[in-house]
Parts: sequence; structure tokens; C-alpha cells
Amino acid sequence: MKIACIGGGPAGLYFGILMKKANPSSEVVVLERNAPGETFGWGVVFSDETLEYLEQGDRETHEEITRVFAHWDAIDIHYRGSCIRSGGHGFSGLARRKLLDILARRATELGVEIRFRTEVDDFESLDVFRDADLVVAADGVNSKVRARYADVFRPHLDVRQSKYIWLGTTKTFDAFQFIFEENEDGLFQVHGYRFDDATSTFIVECDQASWRKAGLDRATTDESIAYLERLFARHLDGHRLLTNRSMWVNFVTVKNSTWRHGKVVLMGDAAHTAHFSIGSGTKMAMEDAIALAAALEKTGVVHEDRPTRKRIEEALEAYENDRYTMVLRIQKAAQDSYHWFEGSKRYLGHEPLSFAMSLLSRSKRIGYDNLKVRDPALVTRATEDFVARCRIVDRDPADPPPPPMFTPFTLRGLTLQNRVVVSSMCMYSAKDGLVDDFHLVHLGSRAMGGAGLVMTEMTDVSRDGRITPGCAGMYLPEHVTAWRRIVDFVHQRSRAAIGMQIAHAGRKGSTKLLWEGMDEPLDEGNWPIIGPSPIPYTPRSQVPKEMDRADMDRVKADFVRATLMAQDAGFDLLEVHLAHGYLLSSFLSPLSNVRKDGYGGSLENRMRYPLEVVEAVRAVWPKDKPLSVRISATDWHDQGFTGDDAVVLGGALKERGTDIVDVSTGQTSIYAQPVYGRMYQTPYSDRVRNEAKVPTMTVGAITTADQVNTILIAGRADLCVLARPHLRNPNWTFAAAEEQGYMELGWPDQYESVRPRPKL
Repeated sequence: MKIACIGGGPAGLYFGILMKKANPSSEVVVLERNAPGETFGWGVVFSDETLEYLEQGDRETHEEITRVFAHWDAIDIHYRGSCIRSGGHGFSGLARRKLLDILARRATELGVEIRFRTEVDDFESLDVFRDADLVVAADGVNSKVRARYADVFRPHLDVRQSKYIWLGTTKTFDAFQFIFEENEDGLFQVHGYRFDDATSTFIVECDQASWRKAGLDRATTDESIAYLERLFARHLDGHRLLTNRSMWVNFVTVKNSTWRHGKVVLMGDAAHTAHFSIGSGTKMAMEDAIALAAALEKTGVVHEDRPTRKRIEEALEAYENDRYTMVLRIQKAAQDSYHWFEGSKRYLGHEPLSFAMSLLSRSKRIGYDNLKVRDPALVTRATEDFVARCRIVDRDPADPPPPPMFTPFTLRGLTLQNRVVVSSMCMYSAKDGLVDDFHLVHLGSRAMGGAGLVMTEMTDVSRDGRITPGCAGMYLPEHVTAWRRIVDFVHQRSRAAIGMQIAHAGRKGSTKLLWEGMDEPLDEGNWPIIGPSPIPYTPRSQVPKEMDRADMDRVKADFVRATLMAQDAGFDLLEVHLAHGYLLSSFLSPLSNVRKDGYGGSLENRMRYPLEVVEAVRAVWPKDKPLSVRISATDWHDQGFTGDDAVVLGGALKERGTDIVDVSTGQTSIYAQPVYGRMYQTPYSDRVRNEAKVPTMTVGAITTADQVNTILIAGRADLCVLARPHLRNPNWTFAAAEEQGYMELGWPDQYESVRPRPKL
């Protein structure tokens, strides 16, 4: 079998090693544009897990690497004059030049032919390319092979906004370093780690505003070095910064629709990249090599003299199927990580331990529970710090701190016993808005399940403001009586507070019950619907009437009436629904609001009417009771409402007396393209909380106590809102308390016989 590897980086060289080991008669040629020892950058990082893979792939290479690497298990976070150390992380650093030297010597020893100083601009004309059974394109982020077949690979290159420069230093660190320094120009951050006895990597990153204000956009490399040496002088201890083809660049996230084309396959940075903040670039490249070799071995191709094109394609398909999902997971973690660093300025108000927990948990790969295993002392300190800021009355300092989710939270005159919220969940089981015994049992059982706050389903302020004929309402006198019965039960039988969410369906109204056809118009009995513009929600939906001033005044009055009725019913908290494409939400989104008057166009205009409603509600809602507003922080659409808009809206809501913003996303357009995943909406809550400086609730694929604790201790939200977990188990909060050994959550007296007790 004849194999040509274009690119002599870790991926190409390691793949050559594995191929020669699998079948020594294979002909493997590696074409590398640089001379031996020439490379960009300084050190590379391997996790302990990756080193295990390398040992399985080629023991000799593994032994050579482990003889020379620098190992550490601690991370130092330098922030606001403090250094927070976290242990138990297990990484190793190695000079990139040394790694390439080890791989090149091992490859040569096994019979791989390496042709240095070989350009591949016209690679299709090379004999080695034409004669090869397999061509491995491992030619990096600027891959010429990928560019040549771009119509097949369909690459997507996401150029990030931050600037970074990859430097070295003779200062040898004893732990991985995250350093944050702020000066008159802005915020600069360092990713640093030792990779041999005398040298460390020193990557400096900053946003473009800081970079330009510092004059680094006009500076030479030497001038940049001088600036950075002054800025980080106390961390360098007199050591110099070193360059190696170093320049300010933007990180590029590479993705491809496919990695294979005939006998050509992409590997490493040519196929995918992951931001350096999670240290996975070289790891991914070498694991690609392992996976491709395994696919060729499993299909038997590696043992064939001259395999057919079809057999090669079968092996490449197996390789891509094996690696594609795993790579996407790593890239998603990297995306979460680089978003954190790109927005690190928003966390400058955090206390050091909160800042550290936010940083360590940024990619979702490490959470509260995992950190308790890695570094229990740090988690205890961070939890104590969190609890201290909660100012719990009558707590004995000698007692162990409660988990973050079981700390109280106060808004105006309301104090919640814990940070768990039962989400608003439409049940479609009311009659002309009137709730009944089903709602009593549904909400009552969840209130008795231990949550701090229970929210009603979306409760509509008028008959024609309902989504469906089964939606709950607050517009008739008998509604107050029915709701008061539920509120009284919650107050008498549980320690939970109860909040009402009020809304108007707008253009999403007059539709069938969920189980009869979501968003489908009624077959008969439709009522007229309204919206900011005459744009139907779906092609099958009614066309809403464009609201005039009289409509606006009428609907605002409906919200005020519902607010007064909610107070009469005894609710503890009120939430105005500005999310999910309902009436007030549809004013905010440019996808549904194309008005030409003062209520359309700019974000300021689009916010005007929803803010008028919020102001009217706040004016009549009691001053000692908190007001929440739920928003969709993004339309998940290129031309829609954005996260930046949500921050502006959050600030405007705070100015108008909103006490907490319930941050959701989407459901505003059928053309949305949401990116789902664990806690996928929490980054939007994080932004609103830490940029608009307003408390937030977060919702969306939060399913475990670990996730709740991580979100809270990292300062991404103040309350966590769970829907499906509470549908599955009304006692979810009690179960979470038992799982964590927390015994202080008050169980109903009637359930005393099953209340968990401390283990003796």
C-alpha cells in the first residue's frame, strides 16, 4: 500500500509510524514544507488520558515523550492580586520541536520517508500523489489540499475576534498559569505552562479594543514584547519573553462538512481546530492518526498490496464516522471556552473564588462535583465564600456550608429557601382560562417537592390572548378564586413561594392543544389575533392584525388588570412574559416586527411597547413583591434578536424596576437554528447577569444538581429553572438534597417517615 502524507506535523508523522507498524511493507512518504526543527509555537499539552492513547498506539514513542515531558496537576489563576490554585488536573507539557524530533526519528527508524523542504503547491502533479493509494492531508489550518477540494469538503472557517500572540519565556512555571492583568488600555490574559526544564509557553490574548488602545496593532514584534514584559513583569520575575515566528493573529475555528474525497482524507488542523484554551489541538491531531490507522486496520485495507478505491473509501468513511462526533464535542467545549475568554471583562466584578470557579467550569467539562474530586479543598473554600455572600441568618459557622443550590435568595421582601425553580409549563387543561383540580395537584405536588419557587404556566391576560382553548387565564373574577385556592395550598402545605407568569399569545394564539397539533390553527372556533405586524407565525397560521394605539392601550390595561388580580390571589412574585414569540416578544424581534412607526425599526423602538407594559405592571404590583421578566435572549437567527440586544434589554428592564430577568431563548421563529446541548441557554443568562448587572434565572437542559451548583457558584445565574426534570419527578429537589447529603431541606410533616437522616 502506498501512502502520501502532506504535512509533517504530529498528525502526519504519527500516522506514518502507525502505518509502518501495522504493515512494514507499506510505502509511506511524508512531505513537509519546513526544514527539520522549524515550527511555529513553543510547547504542546497532553492530558493523562491522551498519553494513555499514545501508549496503546506506539509504546516506544510514548516512552520517549514521557522521558522528557514536564508534568503538573495544578492550575494557578492570577486575578485582582490573588492567586487561586486548583489541583488534580493532570497535564503534561512538551516542546513542539522536541515532539516533532521524537516522531521524525521514530518514523525514520520504521522506514517512513520524510521529504523536508518540499512545497506542495501543485501537489496533484507530484508522482507520490498520483501513485498513492491514500493521501493524508495533514497540512494545517491553512490547508492547500482542503482549499483545492473546497467544493467537496465545504469548509467553514470561523475567525475569532480576539488577538493572541504565542511566545515563550525562560521563567519556568510549576503549574498551568491563567494570568489576568488590567491596565489603562484594557484586559490582557495569559495562558502559560512549562514544557521543559528551562522554558515555558506564554500565550497572550486580548480583545481588539485593548489591543488597539495599547497600540499593538501598529507595533513591531519587539515593541509588543517590550509592552508585554512591562505589563506582566511581576509574573516574569525578570525573565524575558521569547519569540518564534511570533505575531499577533486571530484564532480560526476550522470545520468541514466532510473529511474525505476519494483517496484524500483530512487530518488534524486541516480537518478541525479547537481553541488553545482547552489545549486539544495536538491531542486531536494524534488521536485522528490513531483512529484512521484503526479504521484501515479494521477494514483490512492496510494489509492489501494495492487496495481498490472503493475499499479505501470504505475505510475513510469508517474513520470519519468514528471521529466526527467526538471532534464536534471537543469543538463545542472549545467554543464555550473561547467565548468565556472573549467575554472575560464581564467577570471583573467577581470575587476571586467566584472568578476561579467560573474559569474552571467554562467549557462544561469540569463542574462542581468533578472539582470536588479533583480539589475538594478549593470547592469547600469557594462554597464557603458563596454562602458567606448569601448572609444566611442564624447559620453556625462551624457547620459545613450547604451546596450553592440550597442557599436562600432574596428579592425585595421575598426570600426563597433555595435556588431551584419549577419552570412555567403549559398544561393546556383549563376551560375558558379557569384552572381546576388538575392544576392544584400539578402545582401543589411540585411545591411539596422542595423547590424554592414554583411558577404557574403562562397565564393569559385576556380570552383572545390565549394560545389555545385550554390555556390558563387571569381575566375573569372566578379565575382569582381558583388561583387563590392553589396559592393558599402552596403556602399552607410547603415552604415554596409561588409566582404567576402573565402573557398574551399574540400571533401564536388561536391554535390547537399541544397533543392535537402544536402551532396548528383551530379547525373551527378561531378568534382574531394581533401582533406588531401582519406576519403569520407559520405559513398555516392566521395573519395577525397589526396593532394600533388603541390595541396597545387595551392590551396594556389587560396586563394591569391581571396584575391586580394576581395580587388579590396572593401570589408572591409576578413575571411578565416577553419571550418565545408571544405578543410582547414579537415586538422585540425584527423577524416579526417590521413596523415603520416609533414601535419598529431600531432596538430602542422595538423595546418601547414591551417596556411600557412592564412599567405599567410594576406601577401597580406591590413594592415589596419582586417582578420578573422572561425574555428570549436570541432568536437563533442571523437577522433576529441577538445576545447583544438581550444585554441592552436587560439593562432597560432593570431601570424600570425589574428585579430578576428569566433568560430563555428562541421559539420566536420557525426558521430558527438553535444549538442544543447541556445548559445551552445559560451563556445568555451569564451575559445578561454580568453585563447588564441584573439578577437572572437560567433555563434550558439543566437536569442535574451538579449543573445547578456549577451555574450558581460560577455566577452565571442566581436561580436555576427546571421544567422536564420536575415533570418526571415532582420531588426532584428533595432527591437532589438526599444525593448531596443535605438534610436541612424541610420535608412535609406527612412524609416524615421517609425523610433522609444523616448516616451514623
